[in-house]
Amino acid sequence: MSLAYAVSDAQVMVTRCTRRSLRDPEAFFTALMLPIVLMLLFVYVFGGALHTGVKYVDYVVPGLIVLCAGFGAGTTAVAVATDMSNGIVDRFRSMPIASSSILVGHIFASLARNLIATALVIGVGLGIGWRPVASPAAWLAAAGMIVLFILALSWLAARMNMLARSAEAANAFTFVLMFIPYVSTAFVPAATLPGPLRWVAEHQPFTPIIETMRGLWMGHTSTGAPTGHEAWIAVACCGVILAIAAAGGSWLFRHRTAA
Repeated sequence: MSLAYAVSDAQVMVTRCTRRSLRDPEAFFTALMLPIVLMLLFVYVFGGALHTGVKYVDYVVPGLIVLCAGFGAGTTAVAVATDMSNGIVDRFRSMPIASSSILVGHIFASLARNLIATALVIGVGLGIGWRPVASPAAWLAAAGMIVLFILALSWLAARMNMLARSAEAANAFTFVLMFIPYVSTAFVPAATLPGPLRWVAEHQPFTPIIETMRGLWMGHTSTGAPTGHEAWIAVACCGVILAIAAAGGSWLFRHRTAA
């Protein structure tokens, strides 16, 4: 099958997955609104009691953007698990289409949903007092980091839910994925956490991603490390996750859907 046909098939699947999201307004609305509700909760309810050395809204917005991507990846996980369990994939494989386009459709629909949610979170953050000092180049770098992170997390969700036999099992993975950013520097500096949790916060992939975006937007990180140092670690983490998840997800998809 030629590359042109494969690209055309992928476009059809992206359109299908996007329309599917719009036809499930409850899930779409939740994915958009939950990060905003959490932002308002942390800024206005907890923010006065949390000391980070800077205005709390400036500290917390980058972490909430990462959390927002986690919610979006959870939606992708459920969508992939549903397709794998309801027989639609067997119908697709009986058609003359590129099998890779099925997963690609879910991934790029996830990217679109997450970028909309991220833009909304940024807009609300600016509305409640977030004041980034980033240059246009830093904004572009932050946007690139967000796109790379969303792609890596979406592929990871798709890969893990190749193993799920139902949407309910996919939801369990979603819970774990959304919990990880809470044990990072998203909401409080790692130095404020007790010993074991501090070690986890300092050595998990979400932290350098959050610190990279915090450094790009605010001009400094909460760890004291240079932004460039955190950025290299963040890109490496996302690259490794993306490579392993994409290769593993594609293999699992072929294995589970083999005749």
